[in-house]
Amino acid sequence: MGQSQTPVSPLPAGVERWYKYEETYMSRLLVKPKAQTGLMQEITPEGAGWSYVGFALHRLSPGEMTGGEAGDKELCLVLVSGKARISVDGKDFGELGERMTPFDGQPYAVYVPKGGTWRAEATTGLDLAICSAPGGEGFEAKAIRPGTHPQMTRGKGTNTRYVTNIMPEDDGAAQSLLVVEVITPGGHTSSYPPHKHDEDNLPAESYLEETYYHRLNPPQGFAMQRVYTDDRSLDETMAVEDGDVTLVPKGYHPVAAIHGYDSYYLNVMAGPRRIWKFHNAGEHEWLFTGI
Repeated sequence: MGQSQTPVSPLPAGVERWYKYEETYMSRLLVKPKAQTGLMQEITPEGAGWSYVGFALHRLSPGEMTGGEAGDKELCLVLVSGKARISVDGKDFGELGERMTPFDGQPYAVYVPKGGTWRAEATTGLDLAICSAPGGEGFEAKAIRPGTHPQMTRGKGTNTRYVTNIMPEDDGAAQSLLVVEVITPGGHTSSYPPHKHDEDNLPAESYLEETYYHRLNPPQGFAMQRVYTDDRSLDETMAVEDGDVTLVPKGYHPVAAIHGYDSYYLNVMAGPRRIWKFHNAGEHEWLFTGI
């Protein structure tokens, strides 16, 4: 009889251990696109393990359509790039959109209230974000056009970035949603010095869940984002690429754009109250004297 043989691993022991490490510890905060076209991202409160924020991203060709019902949520449809004809509850807002990339000007958006039905038909190549959170009564569908809220410059030096509020807390236009875009030049930081908003402790701090939808220019680049808590029970640093979404359930969440690649991100925030009050990381507050 032949001798029995011990099965041989196809990988060297060190490499095999590395793959097991990656499989076990892959970040749950970094969400890669699940397709190249169509529904590319879909973040639900149930999937994220939280209660308020949802996010989706549709990439459509000219003539393609998408739509749906808001149900018990309110929505902000953001034309990240491209143009579309959009209607809500039969009201036609016409063709909206100007920019062909998220780095070229301010966005068009449409607010869809709780119970609303919406439809979008791409008239050019289109990246359409659907931001969602619990809705309320008494709000109406409306188009949000460029210039509704002026672009702001925040920070100085290599902490300079350019912020466009789409749905800020002081507009009175929604129950829960806070939506904002940020452009960070290559080599600069944003969401920095580090801050957090994970405690329902007003007036000092509000509880807000948050998603970041990332784009890079040129698109082959990457940026870095760290999400961490004071006690480091959560501490993840991620290389984010074009089209990725990062989840911020709690903690500080700075972003660094590397040299040569500008960063764009679309933030969606929501919580029990539509107020953005954040707490700065104490060890980094000295940086505010220089910015």
